[in-house]
Amino acid sequence: MSSRIVAVANQKGGVGKTTTTINLAASLALGGQRVLLVDVDPQGNLTSGVGQKGKATDAGTVYQALTTAEPTTDARPFVLHTSVERMDLIPADRNLTGAEIEMVTLSGREERLRALLASIRDDYDWIFVDCPPSLGLLTLNALVAADAVLIPLHCEYFALEGLADLVGTMRRVRAALNPSLDIEGVLLTMFDERTNLGQQVATDVRAFFKDKVFRTVIPRNVRLGEAPSHGMPVIVYDVKSRGAEAYLALAREVLQRSVAAA
Repeated sequence: MSSRIVAVANQKGGVGKTTTTINLAASLALGGQRVLLVDVDPQGNLTSGVGQKGKATDAGTVYQALTTAEPTTDARPFVLHTSVERMDLIPADRNLTGAEIEMVTLSGREERLRALLASIRDDYDWIFVDCPPSLGLLTLNALVAADAVLIPLHCEYFALEGLADLVGTMRRVRAALNPSLDIEGVLLTMFDERTNLGQQVATDVRAFFKDKVFRTVIPRNVRLGEAPSHGMPVIVYDVKSRGAEAYLALAREVLQRSVAAA
């Protein structure tokens, strides 16, 4: 199987993008897959969530990689190892806040991340890009670089609102810059099966996205919220928690889908 680049995106904040990126990646890595995480969110939550806050290689962070005068075409100098075997990271820090503005005048500004990741693609089975909660230039770079988009959706009343914007942006990216961009899947997060609302949202999302919606749903789980403050994936923090079990099930489903697609 050739490697797959997946952007984890939804312009709404607080839907579980970073939690999903960390825990899906860690589940795949612990299952023997080689995984790279790329943090393109200026908040840097992915970087701190895997215990690498404030860390960078001599080359710097993703900010330096994306804002050089000419596109950076070798990603290896920016890669950090994490405490999870087979899971590496290109970190972010607060400097990335300025990248959206600085990149506007640069050549190939939408394709910076694609050029960067092309150099390292063969080193990994999976590359996950954690996007900021907006549809700016950083998210655009992720969509141009990616083979597919994984969309986490919070099971709440306004879940489908704003998704039209993301789907519209994907359509424009397909037309202009990345014709093969696909939806990897839609993931229902923070699901509470005790509420009618959760059930209703799940039904609506499945009606809209059909078989693109993962069978696995991610429950509300205290451990999922606690793990990042300890700088570790939930599967390492508490493997018996419902959150860990859900992400292990998601990893199995993602692998099954990729095998079926191949």
